[in-house]
Amino acid sequence: MKIIRSNRKTLSLSVNKEGKPEVRAPYLCPMSTIERFIADHQKWLEKRLASFRTYTDEEIKAMRKEAKAYFPERVAYYALRMGVSPSGVKITAARTRYGSCSPTGSLCFSLYLMDKSPYARDYVVVHELAHLLRRDHSPSFYKIIEKTLPDYKQRIKELKQ
Repeated sequence: MKIIRSNRKTLSLSVNKEGKPEVRAPYLCPMSTIERFIADHQKWLEKRLASFRTYTDEEIKAMRKEAKAYFPERVAYYALRMGVSPSGVKITAARTRYGSCSPTGSLCFSLYLMDKSPYARDYVVVHELAHLLRRDHSPSFYKIIEKTLPDYKQRIKELKQ
């Protein structure tokens, strides 16, 4: 585990983009305190590390192919229902976000969403399409989502599992 000391007052535990755990600690924090902090957060760390499953090149290629077939179809379906028109759909290998909406209306979806259920994937599609109508995450934004997916809160829970 990587320990990064800096001029800070608190301890923090995170998993970097490569799936490696890191502890950030104050310069003068004793190692025993850091070890106890890690032990106290072991379950959180294990859960987080499990989400960083490594994939073979073949698995990634297969997920990309599946995503390229899945997302344009689902975007077209929900865009019609929501009365919006995205300017494009792209598939990325993003690990830190499942989807995004550019200022020009182009939608991006992570190929890693293919490990989630269609039920959860469709939430991400609707979420990104809703950004074509509202760019923030205000209550009004979630009302747009709720019109299309009344069960969106359950879908979010499933997505986070």
